[in-house]
Amino acid sequence: MSRLTIPLADAEATTRLGAALAPHLGQGEALLLHGSLGMGKSTLARGLIRALTTPEEDVPSPTFTLVQFYDSDPPVAHFDLYRLTRPEEAVEIGLDEALDTGFAVIEWPERLGEDPAAWLGPNRLVVRLSEDGEGRVATVSGVGAWETKLKDLHV
Repeated sequence: MSRLTIPLADAEATTRLGAALAPHLGQGEALLLHGSLGMGKSTLARGLIRALTTPEEDVPSPTFTLVQFYDSDPPVAHFDLYRLTRPEEAVEIGLDEALDTGFAVIEWPERLGEDPAAWLGPNRLVVRLSEDGEGRVATVSGVGAWETKLKDLHV
């Protein structure tokens, strides 16, 4: 499995990582964002979504709405699964439809259970955000087509 470790000195670096990933995501793919509260998952998602829409796009965290849809090419859906109590609820809020028409950015993907492949397509990019001194570090790995795409990613 391909893996990158990317130091993130501050929120701006996290935003830039999201923007750098944006043009590489395609229909049927999922970006899985792991990390504890305050690690920068929503910041990374915001950078990615604004890179696909406009820099002024309002990109709130979907903590309470569970999902936000954005009109981009391809369309992107931003999911926050923290409040889900069972994996099937992800389908109820439109995960399968989002993957059919575009791609999904998913915060708290562990809520999908032991086997996220059961709910997602075969091509996934996994980003794990953790503390690193005063900043953060992103450990990025790929599944499916992302094993190859990650080798060509320059951030």
